Amino acid sequence: MVLYDGRPENDEGRLEREMRTYDYLDELGIKYQRTDHEPADNMEACNKIDAVLGVIICKNLFLCNRQKTNFYLLMMPGDKKFKTKELSKQINSARLSFAEAEDMLKYLDIEPGAVSIMGLMNDKNKEVKLLIDEDVLKDEYIGCHPCVCTSSLKIKTEDIVEKFLPSVGHEATIVHLVGED
Repeated sequence: MVLYDGRPENDEGRLEREMRTYDYLDELGIKYQRTDHEPADNMEACNKIDAVLGVIICKNLFLCNRQKTNFYLLMMPGDKKFKTKELSKQINSARLSFAEAEDMLKYLDIEPGAVSIMGLMNDKNKEVKLLIDEDVLKDEYIGCHPCVCTSSLKIKTEDIVEKFLPSVGHEATIVHLVGED
């Protein structure tokens, strides 16, 4: 794996949603670094990607309530355990569960394995609520996917919070997850 500055030189073999992500970041003047890789399906593969980027990629979970009336994108450190009960209390939403793949496509134009804050640029009706664990905001950089699971980005946290989120019309709810047994 190689670390590149910015977008790929050409779009051959790349999905339109990935290229749209680079276009959007470039339009906002957000600098990013990128690495291309096979889909990461285990922690060892994720650790290799993290090492190339020099950052720990966030765990991104797409959640919903039982009635499927509220959808949430949760960003949390990859090494924390997720406990629905802990989060449910903080956002006053009982019975949180993982949303279906069809809902990921419908709201974020993302498929399982590629869930990322970048998908919020596709949430035109602002139907997904963004939740960020406070520890994610302590790092200088955020690692995330550009709406596909075969590339990963390193972006300044400040650029995500101050440029990207306002441009997509989303505000983050900051949560405190302990993630311990």
